[in-house]
Amino acid sequence: MIVFVVDPLTGNMRPEAPGDTKKDPNVYKYELQCHLGGGDFDTVCLGYQLECVNGPEGVDGIPVTWLKAPVGVPNPAWTYHSGPTCLYDARPEDLLPRIAAQIQRQFESLPISAGTVVAQPSPNTLRGAETNFYADASEQQFDVTMLGQKVHVVATPVQYTWNYGDGTVFGPQPSMGGPLPQDRWGEKTRTSHVYADTGDFQVVLTTSFQGTYSVNNGPPLPIPGQGQFSAPPQTISVWRSITRNYADDCNQNPQGQGCPGMASSR
Repeated sequence: MIVFVVDPLTGNMRPEAPGDTKKDPNVYKYELQCHLGGGDFDTVCLGYQLECVNGPEGVDGIPVTWLKAPVGVPNPAWTYHSGPTCLYDARPEDLLPRIAAQIQRQFESLPISAGTVVAQPSPNTLRGAETNFYADASEQQFDVTMLGQKVHVVATPVQYTWNYGDGTVFGPQPSMGGPLPQDRWGEKTRTSHVYADTGDFQVVLTTSFQGTYSVNNGPPLPIPGQGQFSAPPQTISVWRSITRNYADDCNQNPQGQGCPGMASSR
């Protein structure tokens, strides 16, 4: 662990140097702004944490909270001192915390495919009938460079949200659905939907991915929040079905209504 001290000239925190004369009764360290300990982060906090960009010499920093403890106390209880604020002058060995602070933003910018929407029946279905929808999504892996380090990211689909295009939204929920054999089309499934009106509807699938990352072939670490990615809209045309009963037997009266070649009354 790197211990920081208050620079008497600037009032800023800096890493403790050998031979420092301690006039301050405290020593200091930082924690990432939204870090809860271990590999856990406060996902609500991540939504409004500081943006530490364009620091000295154009270098990005990390959002931190400063903690303090009395000098010379073994295994001290660290307490809040100040922050959150931006740290731009971390030493090279602090690359892991810097990567941890930026990994969520990097994760959300990856070209992760949300998968595709499959409908049964498709592209046409019937009003008032169950239309089965399911997602075709899979785990994806990416290799990126962050702060000069090789970072391997694994994105795994964990939740799905269906917008059926008629104002109905289902999810987020863990089921991606699945295909039905054709002789069972029309059955209700976990992700099926019944349209009350005819027309063309744009069905949009949003897939939530949970990620892990490893730095320079190190152990996999959890990415704190989920990334949400939407699939291209799938058009489904909803038709109506009409059933008519006729009194004529077409064998006896080929000219009867509903017989082949004869117009039907509306």
